[in-house]
Amino acid sequence: MDQLALLFVLLLGAVVSVPVGDRFGLPAPVLMTLLGIVLAVLDFVPNVEVPPDLILPLLLPPLLYAAVRRTSWRQFAANVRPIFLLAVALVFVTTICVAAVAHTIVPGLPLAAAVALGALVAPPDPVAATAVAGQLGLPRRLVSILEGEGLFNDVTAIVLYHVAIAAAVSGSFSPWRAGLDLVLSAVVAVVVGVALGWGANRLLDVLGDTTLQIGLTLLVPYASYVLAEEFHGSGVLAVLTTALFLAEYATDPDDVLTRLAGHTFWDIIDTLVTGVAFGLIGLELHNAIRTAAGRWEEMLGWAGVIVAVVVVVRLLWLMPATWLTQRLHARKDHLEDIPTNWRETVVMWWSGMRGVASVALALAVPLKTDDGGPFPERDVIVFIAFGVIMATLVLQGLTLPWLVKRLGVQADTGREKEFEKELAVRAATAAKKRLREIESEEDLSEELAEQMLRRAFDIGLRISPDVGEDERREGHEQRVRRLKRVRRIQNEMLSAARHEVVAARNETGADPEIVDRVLRHLDVRSLR
Repeated sequence: MDQLALLFVLLLGAVVSVPVGDRFGLPAPVLMTLLGIVLAVLDFVPNVEVPPDLILPLLLPPLLYAAVRRTSWRQFAANVRPIFLLAVALVFVTTICVAAVAHTIVPGLPLAAAVALGALVAPPDPVAATAVAGQLGLPRRLVSILEGEGLFNDVTAIVLYHVAIAAAVSGSFSPWRAGLDLVLSAVVAVVVGVALGWGANRLLDVLGDTTLQIGLTLLVPYASYVLAEEFHGSGVLAVLTTALFLAEYATDPDDVLTRLAGHTFWDIIDTLVTGVAFGLIGLELHNAIRTAAGRWEEMLGWAGVIVAVVVVVRLLWLMPATWLTQRLHARKDHLEDIPTNWRETVVMWWSGMRGVASVALALAVPLKTDDGGPFPERDVIVFIAFGVIMATLVLQGLTLPWLVKRLGVQADTGREKEFEKELAVRAATAAKKRLREIESEEDLSEELAEQMLRRAFDIGLRISPDVGEDERREGHEQRVRRLKRVRRIQNEMLSAARHEVVAARNETGADPEIVDRVLRHLDVRSLR
């Protein structure tokens, strides 16, 4: 098996792991990691030859962009305090604790190298956490916090990592210089992200064509990452800034085709890249195994201690941080997404899985220092990092569904339905308001006006059938049945039309491009 065949195996696994995970209630990223581990121990499977400095630029930008599409800037702004406590403060605390313990128990490990180890194992993976949480039906507030933590903690951890690596390689360290680098990295990233987001937004308007617009959205996160890194900024923060800008300002409510195609495209990209990323985590296990040759007992002991530190520190931090956030939350008018009881706090604690960023940073540890000597205890750092990744990703990922079920932590479906109903009412009201404006401008017959009014009500009813309880209570059930029947008949009519058009594609003289264009119109009509 060569490298290309291995890539196709990972891509196929990424597709198959989704229904398999749904069938057995297991997270797809964890299944892909297990697949990678199995492939890593097979003799005929080659070692992965991806340069470590390319793992983050290749995998992280599309994953971050896809994750940001599911959230919004307003959501981040409303939850800045809990996100800050997890994404920034907890990363610092974890880094310090891991560095202190590693420096103490590992002979010959300098403090700067220990800090690098702490930084690369500190950030929970945004993709693993959100993928696992999304499949388990957790309360939306917990998913929001995990998404915010996962998206922003890489920024803090990667900057800390680079500062520590520079200190270990050069042999000198300046706290003031490190702090300045952290601030400048963030400022540069935000400037690049906003500028690129603004430029991409303008270019999307110029392109017009749906295919070209979606193609541009694939290039934008890579451009943002590379450009920010080129100016010594945080590529991760730049991608987040660009994605949030486009999500806020590049949305055209009337561009139905682009929105539908864009969602489908990014769902595909998210599934494939996530599968490959976590498959690579399992495949890279051979690097960790190779480094432990002859030192298994002591290195496993060190890795076990660091795993315990990472897990315990997260729990000890979450308990008072959640309590403090709840106390401050009670004094504020607006709502924050926070855990409301100890069960939700425990689920958040056990959701702290490490992943892609930790692997890339571990493999990117330099081989030599500036004076030509070997990087101090590099093999130990790589082995411990993989120990933390495997323990948190596989062990916690496989047991999280059981823990969630055991604690009974589930989404508040009643609240979600109520919000959906509220949006349905607002949508129907907006449609009726526009109808009244049209009636004042145009001469509509009484029959047409009544028909349009019914359709305005149908807009809300199709979103949430419960809207009928507030309006036209009498006959609600009959009307819902009628709408379902009309919808069924309409779907059957459109299905017959699609079959006829598809059959015409094989007729002599038929132009496939025109057939596909007509079929696309029918497809869009079927979704309305």
